[in-house]
Amino acid sequence: MDGSATFPDVTLAILAGGQGTRLGGVAKGLLTVDGRTVLERLLGLGSSFGDVLLVTNAPAPYARFGPRIVADAVEGRGAPGGVHAALGAARTPWVFAVACDMPFVTEAAARVVLEARAQDVDAVCFEREGHWEPLLAVYRAALVARWGEALAENPSLRQVLSRFRTRTLPESALRAVDPHARALVNVNTAEDLARFGVTLPER
Repeated sequence: MDGSATFPDVTLAILAGGQGTRLGGVAKGLLTVDGRTVLERLLGLGSSFGDVLLVTNAPAPYARFGPRIVADAVEGRGAPGGVHAALGAARTPWVFAVACDMPFVTEAAARVVLEARAQDVDAVCFEREGHWEPLLAVYRAALVARWGEALAENPSLRQVLSRFRTRTLPESALRAVDPHARALVNVNTAEDLARFGVTLPER
C-alpha cells in the first residue's frame, strides 16, 4: 500500500462487469476520451488511494493496464456482485467503487464522498432526483459477508444499501466541486458517445 496516498485506508475499485451490448459489445473500459481510455483515466486516480483493483469476469482486454484483477465471487449479480467482489478482495477498511464507463470521475468528486464517512456510517453515495448513485460511492469492506447474503435475492444496489447505514449526499454537494455533475456520467449508448465526446476502441 502507498503510504503517501491521500486515502491510504481506501481501495479504488473499478467495476468492469458490463458487456457494453448497446455499444456493440465493446469492453467499456477501453472507450476513449481525449486520447486516453476511460480505464486509464480512472487508474490515474489510483495514487490517491491505498490500493487499486479491477473487478471483471473478462480480464483479457484489461490485462495490459496492470491493475490487480478480481472476478465476481457470486456470478450473474451485475453491479451488486461487482461491489461484493471488491469488498471481499480489499486489503483496506474501505472501498471506493466506480464503474469503468464513467470517464469524468475526479479526485475532488471522490473526496466529497470519502470525507462524509463516519463511525456510524457503512456506505456513502450521492442522491440525484430521488435515485441513489451507488457507483460513485464508498463502502466498508466489513460488509462483505452480509452483502453476500443479500445477493441471494438478486437485488438492486439500492436494495442492498437499504440494509446498511447508508448516508446519502445531495447532488448539490457534488456540484460544489463539479458544477455539471459530470462525475456521475456513464456512457451506455451511441448518443452518449456523441454527447460526451467519447470514441469506441479500435477493433
